Amino acid sequence: MDGLFGQFLIPVLVVVLLILSQSIKMVNEYERVVIFRLGRLSGVKGPGIFLIIPFVDKAIKIDLRIVTIDVPKQAVITRDNVTVEVDAVVYYKVVEPGAAITQVENYMFATSTLSQTTLRDVLGQMELDELLSQRENINKDIQELLDAYTDPWGIKVTGVTIRDVALPETMKRAIAKQAEAEREKRARIILAEGEFQAAQKMKEAATLYQGVPAAIKLRELQTLAEIAREKNLIVVTQSGTVETGNIAALSQAVSGKKME
Repeated sequence: MDGLFGQFLIPVLVVVLLILSQSIKMVNEYERVVIFRLGRLSGVKGPGIFLIIPFVDKAIKIDLRIVTIDVPKQAVITRDNVTVEVDAVVYYKVVEPGAAITQVENYMFATSTLSQTTLRDVLGQMELDELLSQRENINKDIQELLDAYTDPWGIKVTGVTIRDVALPETMKRAIAKQAEAEREKRARIILAEGEFQAAQKMKEAATLYQGVPAAIKLRELQTLAEIAREKNLIVVTQSGTVETGNIAALSQAVSGKKME
């Protein structure tokens, strides 16, 4: 009797150990397990150790960490009929594991495909200048659209970044010419503003000299003295404005300056 019991005890222990090995599950802190019992959603377990019923429960493991999608280059025609190639990076994570399994067949593939479609749709409604200068706003718009689409799937889109915009060579040359023309325009505006300010100051100086006639004469003499420092220059003045004695004195002063 004892021998017969011993023969049955070993297989029973083996079966029990197998059942226990299939019943005990463990997942990490960043993982969850969706449990289906006889085909029906039973709940979400984890993290840590938990038990399931072997051959009755089906466990599907879900990673809750942020996933990065490298959206391949998409050929986009902008609103002003310019063809560009744009690639982006999308960041998302699973916030409701049960919905990610029951609401969509493959949430990773669905999110990746939706990212490509949304990228083309949003950029196709913008002009080239907006695409190049308003990337931050475009990233925000794409993120909001993706988040609204993926919310029923239990997916949270945390960020979208447009990484590169490839332009045709003809468009690059056109943009370079436009930038050069813009810089030339700014240079001319700055020069004109400088001329205007100089003319304004000269007008104020003329008004001041008109009130004090002696001041203009002193200024003229100072200018002549500055010119005399250049030994290869000849100064010619109007005879009606400068007396003969003054001219002689001025010539003598200049000659003395040259001899020094």
